[in-house]
Amino acid sequence: MVRGNKIILMGNTKLVSIALCTYNGENFLREQLDSLVNQTYTNTEIIIVDDCSKDKTFEILEEYAQKFTFIKVYKNNSNLGYVKNFERALLLCKGDYIALCDQDDIWIEDKIKLQVEGIGDNMLIYHDSEFITDHGNSMNKKMSDIKNMYQGQSYKVFLFFNCVSGHAVLMKKELIKYCLPFPKNIYYDQWLAYSATNNGGVVYLNKVLVKYRQHVNSETNILKIKKTKRIKVLKNKQAAIELAKFQEFNKNTKHIFINKLIKLYEEKESSWICISLIVFLYKYYTSLLYISKKSTISNMNFIFKNIWGGKLKRFMFIKS
Repeated sequence: MVRGNKIILMGNTKLVSIALCTYNGENFLREQLDSLVNQTYTNTEIIIVDDCSKDKTFEILEEYAQKFTFIKVYKNNSNLGYVKNFERALLLCKGDYIALCDQDDIWIEDKIKLQVEGIGDNMLIYHDSEFITDHGNSMNKKMSDIKNMYQGQSYKVFLFFNCVSGHAVLMKKELIKYCLPFPKNIYYDQWLAYSATNNGGVVYLNKVLVKYRQHVNSETNILKIKKTKRIKVLKNKQAAIELAKFQEFNKNTKHIFINKLIKLYEEKESSWICISLIVFLYKYYTSLLYISKKSTISNMNFIFKNIWGGKLKRFMFIKS
């Protein structure tokens, strides 16, 4: 089979579905689409779901779909929102592997090829990314500069932090039956990583394969939301509720550990001080705080701030 000037050896390569979700993305969409259709791995289908864009996004998508038969474009009847739109896109994919895609980045041409070659027996593979400005200029910073990149089968590292960005993911289609629907209050890419560690593991490819655009309207502007709710979760009285979401994974065999952590957070809310939570976090801090690229002292400070219970905090608030 011939695609443009490229020959596709169908019997030697598995189909890769690229799931792209769009919403008012006309400014950067062409550059992203060009990087997708020029991938060196050619046995791909590009599944695009537009979430009721009000600009010229859908016109651009139709233009590319007419030019490239492996692009399939869908438009929602109503606005589903970022996460639900990705759910729909994933369910439309037919490939053995699925790669997630944002509308405003730029992919390196060997991205899919290298990920397919590197995934092995793992459920998910991800890679490093380079931050660029809205004009496409390098910010001289990579994702690995701000986070420790994990590979393996430990679910604990993803309970509080995340280093797996959606745009960097290539996963086996099998993961869909474990991870959908995405739970609320957990970033969908963090949930994918957690689900993958429960069922086969994740592997990290130490290469920059995406130019990751940072701008005001970006859904996933890592540099501008560096201190997110996920980083504050250890101090948040909703921690137990958020942790309970990880138990929704239908093949989860890790309930004992998570149940213990939830119980300690609940005890913290009704206590003056909470030594037991500190001891537990300290015992497992190398896993729980692995992704946090902080010094040991900073991580210890982060843990020991949890010594003050909810009862004491409420008392101090009333006194002030």
